[in-house]
Amino acid sequence: VVKDLGLQLPALRDRGVRVVSEGRTQYFGLHGKTGHLVTAERIDREQLCRLVEKCVLRCELIVEGEM
Repeated sequence: VVKDLGLQLPALRDRGVRVVSEGRTQYFGLHGKTGHLVTAERIDREQLCRLVEKCVLRCELIVEGEM
C-alpha cells in the first residue's frame, strides 16, 4: 500500500491511513512495519459466500488529508 500510494512508511500514521471492510468484521489491515495489506481475521469462504461461485470481499483504504 505504501509503495502503491507513493508514501513513506511514517506517512501511514501521520495521514491516518486505515483499511475498512464492509460489515462488523474487519478482514484486512495494514502491517505497521512494512505497509503491506494483510489479513486481520481468518477468512472462511464457506461461511461468507456459501453457494456463490465468485467470492469477493470489498474494503476501502481511507487516507486523511489531500493526496
